[in-house]
Amino acid sequence: MSVLTRAEDISNIAFGFMGSKALFAALHNKVFTHLSESPKTPEELAAVTALDPERAQTLLTALAGLDLVAVEDGKFSNSPAAENFLVKGAKYDFGDYLRLQVDRQMYSLLDQIENALIDELPEGATGSYAEWFSDPEEARIYSESQHAGSLGPARGLAKQIDLTNATSLLDVGGGTGAYSITLCNAFPNLKATVIDFPNVAKLGRNYVAEAGLADKIRYIEGNALETVWPKGQDAILMSYLFSGVPDTEHERLIKQAYDCLNPGGIVMIHDFVVHADRTGPKNAALWQLQHTAFTPHARSLDDEWLESQLKGAGFGAVSVEPMIPAMTMLAKGTRPR
Repeated sequence: MSVLTRAEDISNIAFGFMGSKALFAALHNKVFTHLSESPKTPEELAAVTALDPERAQTLLTALAGLDLVAVEDGKFSNSPAAENFLVKGAKYDFGDYLRLQVDRQMYSLLDQIENALIDELPEGATGSYAEWFSDPEEARIYSESQHAGSLGPARGLAKQIDLTNATSLLDVGGGTGAYSITLCNAFPNLKATVIDFPNVAKLGRNYVAEAGLADKIRYIEGNALETVWPKGQDAILMSYLFSGVPDTEHERLIKQAYDCLNPGGIVMIHDFVVHADRTGPKNAALWQLQHTAFTPHARSLDDEWLESQLKGAGFGAVSVEPMIPAMTMLAKGTRPR
């Protein structure tokens, strides 16, 4: 375990938000996309953006300090990570997820964190996803950006799980259907049902139609905590659901999944999960804290707790393993035949 020993270490943590804002500003100005075309001087970047040359240089210098860009002979170019993940249209691009959801939505909600931690959110504050997504525009921004951010993990899940013999998937809180679309494409026998809020379902149906899967993926509109789940499922997925609901709901959700699965069916819980000894991963722990800002009663999920709850509910072949490195884990369990 690393130990902080210098004032510089503390400063790096405290100034982390500045690095985040540098990244977001670059995304809003399409810096990485422009640099993908060719390395550029600050003046050349300013010519294709709304940035002033001096301000372009200030931003590029900050990005270089973050190792997001490299500089040689006065010209800046993308780092390999920026090229793969932050260029518009790249295969693994999730820039819109960072630019829209994290910057435009979550950062403002972090102002609530102090009150949320002591359970004293003021009147009018956002205290749940249900309240947040009752606004169609907020639901749209979140859902469209989340779709972009979920496609990569969904492809990873399709490689980690074998649903060859499954014909029915229940995607609880499945948003715009990124996971259902990916899994139905990967496993031809599979059909999916997605449960999510009405404003999200409207958007999701468009993504499903664009993927040519309207005959294989259907939506049930409603709050996943209140909606009746259809039984007879071969697989149930809950991705990022546990971090977005009160901790008092977790055991019930696991039991509900067990009851709705066919014998031999598999439950999958994908979320921000830390180690039971509380040493990290750092990114997972920070995402858990961030969710607390608008889900005040959220639980800090750990791998041992998830494993014990799944086993206690009757699931066999239980495992909890990393999915997105240093950030999320995938818990799996099978209902005995």
